[in-house]
Amino acid sequence: MSPIIEHFKTLTQIPHCSREADKLMRFLVEFGEERGYSVEVDEAKNILIRKGDPKLCLQAHYDMVCMGKAPVIETYEEDGVMRAKDSSLGADNGMAIAMMMVLMDEGEELEFLITSDEEVGLIGANALAFDLKSSVMLNMDAEEEAEVYIGCAGGVDITASKQDTYIDGVGECYEVAVKGLAGGHSGVDIDKGIPSAIKVLGEYLHQEGVTQLVSLYAGERRNSIPANAVAIVYSEKPLEAKGDIKTRVLTEKPKVLKEGAKALELIHTFKHGVHRQNKELGIPDTSINLAIITTDEKGGLLIETSARAMSAQGLKEISGETVEFLKSYDFEVKLVDKYPSWKPDVTEFTHLVSEEMKKVFGKSKMMAIHAGLECGVIAEKYPQMKFASIGPTIRYPHSTREEVDLKSVERTFEVLLGVVGKLK
Repeated sequence: MSPIIEHFKTLTQIPHCSREADKLMRFLVEFGEERGYSVEVDEAKNILIRKGDPKLCLQAHYDMVCMGKAPVIETYEEDGVMRAKDSSLGADNGMAIAMMMVLMDEGEELEFLITSDEEVGLIGANALAFDLKSSVMLNMDAEEEAEVYIGCAGGVDITASKQDTYIDGVGECYEVAVKGLAGGHSGVDIDKGIPSAIKVLGEYLHQEGVTQLVSLYAGERRNSIPANAVAIVYSEKPLEAKGDIKTRVLTEKPKVLKEGAKALELIHTFKHGVHRQNKELGIPDTSINLAIITTDEKGGLLIETSARAMSAQGLKEISGETVEFLKSYDFEVKLVDKYPSWKPDVTEFTHLVSEEMKKVFGKSKMMAIHAGLECGVIAEKYPQMKFASIGPTIRYPHSTREEVDLKSVERTFEVLLGVVGKLK
């Protein structure tokens, strides 16, 4: 077994869901110390592992998006690809940490910056408080081989809440459910035609003329395209299963939300997905993910969305449009966990990384990504530092379909070794 894969499998057995990754933090601290590195942990639980007087800092995050059975992860390999049984895999960003561990085993004089809670708003990066020595940083959170990322989207989460009351329902009570859709990353997968369970459910209820809503539990994570959605509704006509929609009659007779019709109209009307394409970069320019909608027993409704844009102006526009839309349905709206975009920047360092990429893959392409890499946040804190981002091919992150190409892992590590060698 490859040392990288061996280390990665070890990581999968240490729970590290976002906000619940202390066990992995302690493991990585001990791992570095046992190999003679100095180790610091700041108040945000970011980890800095360092040896010597390094020129290069490698950066990754140690939390993962836990979907399905995760943090219980059972890996398997098939046709050169690694997946997990009924859970997300955590190759995003665990495979990068496994590469770092191999370099620590070899005693390389580098800085390793491993940040906390990236997947829930780049929380660790925003609170970073280390005296970094390196002049360049290689982020290892990209997810496509033979590409060097030189820019990324910024983003903000937008939440909306509303208090409703209950009244009696009319007709038959039904559970209407959409379960087990593909899901995916709300940034890099937002333009891939992956259906949102919330929108599929909303469209069905709209077509059937349903206006009486009892409760709704939909979506999993703000940065994941919703894979599941379940509503309890009343209907005066039979509701039958259709496509991904499953229905069943309930014997209970709960009350319905007084303004449930408006909530269902909101779901139907909300423009989930790409709002504008960036023709120059060939990726989405602005997008919004209708991520989670929940109700509570007291009549409260909560909506959680994730907006992304390739520029500060684009983020201002998409977030402003979303805020006004939600307010038009009488919701109280908040913007939380905002992070900046990383403006595409071609430098001597990105050229160096690109040349090493060509040596291994025979090609290289400088790209920007419609997802939030920590480079944008860290660049604001360390303005003299130069950045690039690489990674192995990881498909369907933030979902139970997540998979990593194992040959791509090994070849990307060759690129990493080349970059390390050039900067000694």
